[in-house]
Amino acid sequence: DEHLMRGRILKLLEAGPLTIPEIADGLGRPTHEVTFWVMGMRKYGYLAELKEVTDEGYYQYQAIERDLP
Repeated sequence: DEHLMRGRILKLLEAGPLTIPEIADGLGRPTHEVTFWVMGMRKYGYLAELKEVTDEGYYQYQAIERDLP
C-alpha cells in the first residue's frame, strides 16, 4: 500500500501543490486516510507544505525532488 499510495499522491502533485482534501478528492479516499499518508511522506522527505495557508485554512503540499538510489 505504501508504494502505491506514494506514487498516486506524487502523480497528483505533478500539476502543483494541493491540500489534503484536494488530494483525497483526487484519490477518491477519505481525508483521514490521506492525512496519514501525507504526514508520513512529509516525515520522510517526499513532501513539504507551503508556508501560507489557503483561505479555507489548509496547508498545501508539494513534492520534493529526491535523488533515487
